[in-house]
Amino acid sequence: MKVVLFCGGLGLRMREASERVPKPMVPIGGRPILWHVMKYFAHFGHKRFVICLGFKGEVIKEYFLTYNEAMSNDFVLRDGGRDIELLRHDIQDWEITFVDTGLHTSIGQRLSSVRKHVEGERFLANYGDVLTDARLPDLVENHRASGAVASFLCVKPGYTFHLVQTDERDYVHSVVDTTHSNLWINGGYFVFEPEIFEYIEPGEDLVEQPFGRLSVANLLFANKYEGFWAPMDTLKDQQRLEQMVDSGNGPWKLWELDGADVEGDQPSVETRVERA
Repeated sequence: MKVVLFCGGLGLRMREASERVPKPMVPIGGRPILWHVMKYFAHFGHKRFVICLGFKGEVIKEYFLTYNEAMSNDFVLRDGGRDIELLRHDIQDWEITFVDTGLHTSIGQRLSSVRKHVEGERFLANYGDVLTDARLPDLVENHRASGAVASFLCVKPGYTFHLVQTDERDYVHSVVDTTHSNLWINGGYFVFEPEIFEYIEPGEDLVEQPFGRLSVANLLFANKYEGFWAPMDTLKDQQRLEQMVDSGNGPWKLWELDGADVEGDQPSVETRVERA
């Protein structure tokens, strides 16, 4: 399946870093977080990407246009550098379509802009700055079994805040830590049927209006997952992910676990059909 990646946002919450590069290009372990997201999908055999560009899209283009696999993989050099034998590859068999989808454009508009590149087939989509170790085949199979037009990874927030309930006079009834609540949020990692475009009107965002229509029609599915999931919204998030890589604990890097019993070490995505 093709994978649509939303990479055009301004990244305002990471202004210190995103003034220089778009947020998906902020590095984690020496590579842009976008590369990590793409490597996750490629690990499961999905290597045809459609990148929705916007803010500083030329930086993403330049990165891949000048990508040198010898700089990121082991290799053997012979004949004074005239013969280079790569011992492994990472993006050699990827197909990447770059599409300028506008600077101030919603996710729904960006998706509509690349319709011709995915029309007529089931496809995957994700934000360019969100990581997980969820088993992608489980997400796709749960989506297929649900009969939904759209599904997404449904996760609990990775950060802590307090939910407050008040009465009509604004007196507080309860204060609940999100870690102890039943709060779930949209974590990306979408699976879409071609019919998704029938639910997006011109100028609309993706989650608010189209997902609202799908929910009413009982065609929106939530893949609930309590394993690792992490966005990179702030510099603090980026530093936390860097620390994971430095300590050898990057749980999203499933491609480094070849031969290991990954399935047995991870929470499974709920297989029951639960409409969002």
